Amino acid sequence: MNVIAPEVAVEDSRAQLDRLEGIARQLLDTARRLGASQAEVACSEDRGLDVNVRMGQVETVESTRDRGIAVTVYFGKRKGSASTADLHPASLAATVEQACAIARHTEDDAAAGLADAELMATAFPDFDGWHPWALQAEQAIDLALACEAAGRDSDSRISNSDGASASTAQSVSVYANSHGFVGRERGTHHSIGCALIAGQGDGMQRDGWYSSALARDDLQDVASIGRRAAERTVARLQPRSLATASMPVLFAPEVARSLIGHLLSAVSGGALYRQSSFLLDSVGQQLFPQWMQIDERPHLRRGLRSAAFDGDGVATRESALIRDGVLQRYLLGAYSARKLGLQSTGNAGGVHNLQVAASAPGLDLHGIARQMGQGLLVTELMGQGVNGVTGDYSRGAGGFRVENGEIQHPVDGITIAGNLREMFNAIEAVGADVDPRSHVQVGSILIGKMTVAGDD
Repeated sequence: MNVIAPEVAVEDSRAQLDRLEGIARQLLDTARRLGASQAEVACSEDRGLDVNVRMGQVETVESTRDRGIAVTVYFGKRKGSASTADLHPASLAATVEQACAIARHTEDDAAAGLADAELMATAFPDFDGWHPWALQAEQAIDLALACEAAGRDSDSRISNSDGASASTAQSVSVYANSHGFVGRERGTHHSIGCALIAGQGDGMQRDGWYSSALARDDLQDVASIGRRAAERTVARLQPRSLATASMPVLFAPEVARSLIGHLLSAVSGGALYRQSSFLLDSVGQQLFPQWMQIDERPHLRRGLRSAAFDGDGVATRESALIRDGVLQRYLLGAYSARKLGLQSTGNAGGVHNLQVAASAPGLDLHGIARQMGQGLLVTELMGQGVNGVTGDYSRGAGGFRVENGEIQHPVDGITIAGNLREMFNAIEAVGADVDPRSHVQVGSILIGKMTVAGDD
């Protein structure tokens, strides 16, 4: 057993933010004195507790506390960056000096520089993302053990455990730049999960379940998490393969979000200016069925990735990504926007709280399965067989055969293949059964036809 004694949690987030803001302002002043025309500083402090147990025994208890200070300076169009975790004044000064020295030896980059001053956020509402949990090691161990026990005890076919965990984390951060912008953020994240093994020998199967949320009260009950893990695991026993064929494929919510993730990667600024996306020059094009709507909502209360500003300090805003199936915009930070001759969309660092609208109110996985009739339900994806340049898609998969609208026997050892552009256009339904554990909120997704390769 590996045990690192945890610290007692203390609610001092505002004092931490004040301290980090003071450091950021000091570093900006130093950069200005050293001749930088622009500068930006990102400071963060993270704390966490993570516990892992297996087969009723404690495996690890780890308390973490991390700090990071990153400085970027610009001398005209030349850029230099340096970082440290040492708050000693001499170390902080040396970090700025190092960034300046690097900048003086780099080549001009026409796209370098801070985001435009007029784009900076000016309003900083509270998104209800700060819910610290004074979780002690003994409590975390009890929760993880109870979760694992509930799963192991719920079905005699559970033969082993891959472990259970309980964790809590909190983070505070400050981003400031020489426009005079200072943005402060704080957030928490908690999770409990369990992975179990069913069966014996070559017939063993593994699966699990977890709950994660910003607030402790939003976590599922530990016993229900364990039982859900057990149900998913035993459902996979005695899988079969499938004959190679073209058929409808239904993605369960927990894997459906990966399809939206491929869209996000393809319309991100980095992929576009590097000419490495299958969706180059696609704004205004019909990519999805006409009923499809995808919106970014960065200002949701208790949203998993709510924020008033992006990684450049640019104000975030609610806007459509897909409207009536048509791509409305790209996802751009200041640098990628300049490379493309466009304006930042407030997405430096990624997308905030993406919501994919259901195709019909109340439609869930089972309702879509009935609509599908015959096909494959995918609950697990394996491998990295996605080509972002061409959109070609080929991944290992596991799940269940659907016959006459009902979910039947488990299947594995199969590969599903297609092309993402064609797959997006072939979406026939999106469920309302949203998996709340991701900032990409989407339900089950039914694609009308894909190639499913199995054991002939």
